Amino acid sequence: MKRLLKNLVVSVFCFVWLVISFYPFIFMVISSFKARMEFVIQPKWALPKEFLYTNYIRVIQGGFLRFFTNSVVVSAVSVVLIILVSSLASYVISRISFRLSGFVYTMFVAGMMIPIHITLIPVYNLTRQMGLYDSLAGLVGPYVSFSLPISIFVLTGFMREIPLELEEAALIDGASHWQIYRTVIMPLSKPALSTVTIYNFIMLWNEFIYALVLLSSPRNWNLTMGLWNFQGQYSIDIPLIMATLTLAALPLIIVYIFLQEQVIKGMTAGALKG
Repeated sequence: MKRLLKNLVVSVFCFVWLVISFYPFIFMVISSFKARMEFVIQPKWALPKEFLYTNYIRVIQGGFLRFFTNSVVVSAVSVVLIILVSSLASYVISRISFRLSGFVYTMFVAGMMIPIHITLIPVYNLTRQMGLYDSLAGLVGPYVSFSLPISIFVLTGFMREIPLELEEAALIDGASHWQIYRTVIMPLSKPALSTVTIYNFIMLWNEFIYALVLLSSPRNWNLTMGLWNFQGQYSIDIPLIMATLTLAALPLIIVYIFLQEQVIKGMTAGALKG
């Protein structure tokens, strides 16, 4: 009886938490199908009298696809570089013994304590000097560099838990460190790699401050800059803004639905190994 009551309490709590968490998204979707005056006059939670798909058509015609494509390109390239660099650094730090390994690891972890806002002026000046200002390539460098500390922290902790016997066996068979990294360490680190990939993709997808500082031409704007422009352009047309936000949020929701199992495995793998 006590166990049944406990399960009931947990289920009720989870349901309430689901309603609270999903409330903004449902409100956003419902509002995106309303007419502008209907949103102002009718109760906010009332269903639309007529589902207006024209809001989405106007958003797409307003340049949304261009902003979306720019975000996909920048986020994908940055995440690939982050995974490559952080996994190599984590392998060296966690699996190869050298005198400064602890110091190097500490320096990377210390990078997590640097506020992003104090770097805006140096990054802006450096980007202009390199001729990368107002280009998608100019975003990749800052995105990668400021994502490395947390990525190396997660991957190093996971790789340290991989049994040394596997690496020693590979060395006895004549494998090089590159072969061990590619055929032993990377396959075993898939849960942590998945977590780092999803975390960084979400963070970069929603990043705004670097895009605001380093991009000026509308043709190079990413999605967050495009949303900022829609907010200014359609500040009175709330349903149109809601349609824009719905389209921007859908990719992240779809990615999480299909990859949530990998995220959970990555978060618990270290604990299970211990």
